[in-house]
Amino acid sequence: MSNQGIEQAQEDSSEINSLTENGKNVAKIFCERCSSLVLLPMKADLIKKEFKLPHMRKKNEASEGESETLCDYWMVDNMYTFENLGFSNTVDNIKYLICADCEIGPIGWHDINNQKAFYIAVKRVQHGEN
Repeated sequence: MSNQGIEQAQEDSSEINSLTENGKNVAKIFCERCSSLVLLPMKADLIKKEFKLPHMRKKNEASEGESETLCDYWMVDNMYTFENLGFSNTVDNIKYLICADCEIGPIGWHDINNQKAFYIAVKRVQHGEN
């Protein structure tokens, strides 16, 4: 890894650490497009898990094939913990999570074989106290 890559990884890690307390989200989590509230503070655990998510777009703009691998996720164990979240149709046992207001996504994913794990990508949402 280049020096620039190492510096970026350290910045990302530092930024993510500032969003947590005892492994939980310290701030509200919002949709990055419409600012709709997705999760309240202290409701999700920060986990590291590699997963390939399709690039973000509105539900009616869906396109196959383009994706990125993300590693940092907020995980909740009950879908009713979310304040405002929609689910896509199931694709290969995965339901993609979208903003229920503006339908942008996916902001996360859920494997239908595990009813206790719902993941929101840290890089696909805003964090704050709006």
